[in-house]
Amino acid sequence: MALDSAKKAEIVAKFARKEGDTGSPEVQIALLTARIAELTEHLKVFKKDFSSRLGLLKLVGQRKRLLKYLKNKDYTTYSKLIVELGIRDK
Repeated sequence: MALDSAKKAEIVAKFARKEGDTGSPEVQIALLTARIAELTEHLKVFKKDFSSRLGLLKLVGQRKRLLKYLKNKDYTTYSKLIVELGIRDK
């Protein structure tokens, strides 16, 4: 269920602030969003996979914390990111 390296590199290249940037909140949020989407599709098929459901909830919580940080730090980047990723704003 992990992202393959090609897809991960594509996401990093798209959202990175500069070359080799993997730690910025934008990149981390984009990677988490991709993993959340994959896990959501997995759980639609395997409804009783409770350990994956727990992992999904952890990922959603991590993304929520990063979004909160980015919203407080740089609101314009936050608003662009949620539009681009299709995430709802609270």
